[in-house]
Amino acid sequence: MQQHDIAWDLPAPFTIDITVRAEDTDRLGHANNVVYVRWLEDVSWAHIESLGMTWALHEKTGKAMAITRTEIDYLASANTGDQLVLGTWLTDYDGRFRSARQFQLVRPSDGKTLVRAVSTHACVDMKSQRPARAPKEFAEILGSAVVAGGKGL
Repeated sequence: MQQHDIAWDLPAPFTIDITVRAEDTDRLGHANNVVYVRWLEDVSWAHIESLGMTWALHEKTGKAMAITRTEIDYLASANTGDQLVLGTWLTDYDGRFRSARQFQLVRPSDGKTLVRAVSTHACVDMKSQRPARAPKEFAEILGSAVVAGGKGL
């Protein structure tokens, strides 16, 4: 199965390829839940950076989007050597403060979805760590990247 043959939950995901390493697994022999969270973070950063929301922009504005909640449904195991594709979409942005992101982790060899997840984010001031209105640059990027039909806020 090619990546374009995957039954994605939403159209046109931003994706990264993942190979499950031995050190990613736990005592049960499958990918550890902590590793899934790391993969979600990796694809999130890669996605927003591809949209122009780089770390340099975060530093310039003094603002960042901090995760406030993550929900993960583990549907099937990933094992050492598995080749996976992790897709993500921005699914909501309230225009001021909060955004939401959806994820789907697929094993193309059998077309199985292993994980579905949703995370919500809030804009914070990087110095005070307190909630802050998103800067205009963030609003333009996030607002233009939202995919309709996903799980929102």
